[in-house]
Amino acid sequence: MTKVAIVYHSGYGHTAVVAEAVAEGVKRAGGTPDLIRLESASQDFGPALEAVTAADAVIFGAPTYMGDVSVPLRAFFEASSKIWMSGGWKDKLAGGFTNGLTFGGNKDHTITSMWVLAMQHGMLWAGPGVPLGNMAGNSTSAPEAANRIGSALGVITQSDNAGPDVTPPAGDKEFARLLGERIAKLAAR
Repeated sequence: MTKVAIVYHSGYGHTAVVAEAVAEGVKRAGGTPDLIRLESASQDFGPALEAVTAADAVIFGAPTYMGDVSVPLRAFFEASSKIWMSGGWKDKLAGGFTNGLTFGGNKDHTITSMWVLAMQHGMLWAGPGVPLGNMAGNSTSAPEAANRIGSALGVITQSDNAGPDVTPPAGDKEFARLLGERIAKLAAR
């Protein structure tokens, strides 16, 4: 069975909701998700690094803070340098997701940071492969539309200033499920 590591940080719970939706998508494709929540920049990243190494694919996730990945994910990236030196993740499939309060907020830069890390490792990046939300018969990009914000590089979601039990909306969660499903299917090939 295809194993997909989902390495993420969630400061307020919203990104965790997205990570759980990604995991549902992996399961929907017949894969096994391994949710790895990062808690701080000073934690021992050894188990998380080992989990990514053992997985068939990895999906990175973080909230967008100040236009980039949150510090715990950045620290995890830096902790992967020994693996980079040995080429340990070369040719591993990767993807990414982010969440934030605004529709913009430079979330594309957060996904690009994940992509650059993957490229540094020689990984193979896969975007969500989902058409823009307003292209799929929905001219309003309503909250129930997958990819309502319009991202091809990774999954970008938006949460209102409310608890993670309320937001992000259904379409953003489905967009995350579709990424998990796609990565699991590609990894199984």
